[in-house]
Amino acid sequence: METYAKILLIASPIFLFLVMAEKLYGYLRFKHEFRTMDTISSLSSGYTNTLKDVLGLSITIISYKWFYEHLAVFDIKSTVWVYIIAFIALDFSGYWVHRLAHEVNFFWNKHAIHHSSEEFNLACALRQSISTFVNIFTFFLIPAAIFGVKPEVIGVVAPIHLFAQFWYHTVYIDRMGFLEKIIVTPSHHRVHHALNPEYLDKNHGQIFIIWDKLFGTFQEELPNLKPVYGITRPMATWNPIKINFKHLWLLILDAWRADSWKDKVRIWFMPTGWRPEGFEEKYPVDKITNPYNFQKYTTEFSLGARTWIWVQFFITLGFLSIMFYYFGNLSLSQLMLYGLMIFLNIYAYTEFMDKNPGFLFFELVKNLYGIGVIAFRDLWNPLFEQLAILKPMFLAYFIVSTLVSVYYFRSKEVFDLKTKIA
Repeated sequence: METYAKILLIASPIFLFLVMAEKLYGYLRFKHEFRTMDTISSLSSGYTNTLKDVLGLSITIISYKWFYEHLAVFDIKSTVWVYIIAFIALDFSGYWVHRLAHEVNFFWNKHAIHHSSEEFNLACALRQSISTFVNIFTFFLIPAAIFGVKPEVIGVVAPIHLFAQFWYHTVYIDRMGFLEKIIVTPSHHRVHHALNPEYLDKNHGQIFIIWDKLFGTFQEELPNLKPVYGITRPMATWNPIKINFKHLWLLILDAWRADSWKDKVRIWFMPTGWRPEGFEEKYPVDKITNPYNFQKYTTEFSLGARTWIWVQFFITLGFLSIMFYYFGNLSLSQLMLYGLMIFLNIYAYTEFMDKNPGFLFFELVKNLYGIGVIAFRDLWNPLFEQLAILKPMFLAYFIVSTLVSVYYFRSKEVFDLKTKIA
């Protein structure tokens, strides 16, 4: 995990730079609107995902190492070919995991966050899940194990395969000629993120589009049908932690309310969106029925409030960067307590972005928690011993954050502005 933390320390600012560069290009070249809240929500989702991953907050039922040790038939030397085989095997596995996430009610919960943005841009590429705590799909990598691909090779190739899926989340790259027949391009992935009936649940490939063509899930982008982005049950929140569990909560409620045990059980394994008969009328959920005429979710703020949200966002990036840099200096318990502070911070400022007055509660909990850990337990002393100025900086932030949050909670300039749909 320490190696992954070092990779993220370098990758995070690069991704942020590319997201901002795309936004600037879109504004200068096409006068496209910079939707601040959507962008910050997407990037904050990236924060939560990297934080969960680096803390190792998941378990694997059967590890790839077990499959390798028991199923390897060939013994391939560590040449370029073993890395190519590993890359192809990861992509084959990724296709099926991705497809199941779209087709099965329970598995959709882990993927809904990625489709929840009503925009399609590099920022939405970073909307990644934190809702999966048990990995059960390692068996899709059995082909790699049979070919004798060592677990260490998978460990090296997997981050490369993941990062290689970032670039095609954009509307600014058109068709790419013969590459359209081989790899997933922005055109293919625009189709995948669209909620148009003609495009829904198509193009699940991650790097190679060949899997979709082989298994019948390919759809090209039609010249006369512009993609409309989002999900048919809109999330209507900027809070990435809420988004991660909203579909799961609906499944739990529906399973509880179902009269028959058959429905209580099968709701988890039915096609995505399925509900027991009569539930749409009895327990209605907001749903987009006309993708060409729906209102995007947005909230309006004053310049000062927007600035404060950006400040909170960049301070959170600072907290994460400190964690990644000093990862090896902290024990697991210290990392968990530090990570909890970051999760609370993200929850608080994204609740503020939703104009939810309850944000103040989470702000106060986060700030009192941070002050308490520093003042009474000194659990983060390994950090402060490395860089003494961090301790007064942390304390100053928690105090200032409390004061500013109380100001905005009491200020009519924020909560008297109504949520605007545009």
